[in-house]
Amino acid sequence: MFQLIKMAYRNLNRNRRRSILSALAVSFGLALLLFMAAMVQGEMQGAMQTSIALQSGNLQVRAASYVEEKSSLKWEDLVANPDQVAAQIKSVPHVTIATPRLFASGIINTSQEAIGVQLFGIDPASAANDPIVKGMIAGNFITADDPNGINIGQTLAQRLGVKVGDSIDLSANTASGGINEQNFIVRGIFSTDTPSYDESTIMMPLAKAQAFTGTQNHASTIFIMLDDRDLSNPVAQALTSPGYQVLTWQKMNDLVLQTEQLANSYMVLFYLIVLGITATVVVNTLIMAVYERTREIGIMAAIGMKGRRIMSLFLAEAGLLAIAGIVAGLIMGWLICVYFAHYGFYIGSIGTNYAFLLGDRIYAMLTLGDAINLTLIALVITLVASLYPAILAARLEPVEALHGN
Repeated sequence: MFQLIKMAYRNLNRNRRRSILSALAVSFGLALLLFMAAMVQGEMQGAMQTSIALQSGNLQVRAASYVEEKSSLKWEDLVANPDQVAAQIKSVPHVTIATPRLFASGIINTSQEAIGVQLFGIDPASAANDPIVKGMIAGNFITADDPNGINIGQTLAQRLGVKVGDSIDLSANTASGGINEQNFIVRGIFSTDTPSYDESTIMMPLAKAQAFTGTQNHASTIFIMLDDRDLSNPVAQALTSPGYQVLTWQKMNDLVLQTEQLANSYMVLFYLIVLGITATVVVNTLIMAVYERTREIGIMAAIGMKGRRIMSLFLAEAGLLAIAGIVAGLIMGWLICVYFAHYGFYIGSIGTNYAFLLGDRIYAMLTLGDAINLTLIALVITLVASLYPAILAARLEPVEALHGN
């Protein structure tokens, strides 16, 4: 075996430039696939983490009749005495945050247009608001006793042309089916680096949101965070109670999970195409080697080397090319992924076109599983593709090969 590998290395070294180019084709192909896999994984995981932190939480408890798409403000569709319900939920093991939130549809009226927004009535003291508090870029976060203060996203502020201290005219639906209108003061502007969220979100104290919408001591949901999101199902079972529905982060982010599955399906096809192209380069190298060494192959066959050993020799050459390319590709791909994991890939406001929250940067996230799978696939495809030139060499007739035919 060692002698076979030594011969394969010697043969590859005959035309060093061609061998290096073939190995580089494998390395560039693998590096590209590692980068693409890391970006897809980073995009989906980033969208999931953002959605959990800003919208869904790990769990939500709602009234059994509440439908999120309708944003109903009828009392029968809301959670009554939400502070009391949240306090009871906090006593459940693994629950770290339980806070009531009220959602309502609103409209900002300007001299030129009417802009639809989503109102969030929140408890300003809750740790669930940390992503917003940390993202404050101007002014201050709202306080519970502020009857007129609101926080708005940076993208929305830029669209409206407002700054801290300015007032905006806001209208919202009410529990009775009417519309309430009031001027609010912008106390602070935040940025979550998620354009689709920052362009449509207004935060106000829960008590003020309840008074503004006429929901009076009711909330749309109890937003819950756990110390381990993988425990969402058993905790949800513990919280199950008549008259309420308990939703897990998987259920609330089903679109993200389905998109991830669809993306992974398409990526498999992309992997095969790229690796097929790189394997073709290796195959061409070996076919050229067969034609250049026809007489040499005839001599080896004439002195007793069997066809399967000749085939093994060319497979060994393909294996050396693949291993060299894979090692270089892993190093190259890892370095690229490290760079984009730190700095990210800027996509701007493209995320506003998606039905789920996507930040303005995608950060690469290369997993060990993806690296191992792609490495094995690259190796297998290269070896399988090299069977043709190996069989071609093994089937050469010694007499014809000695004549160079």
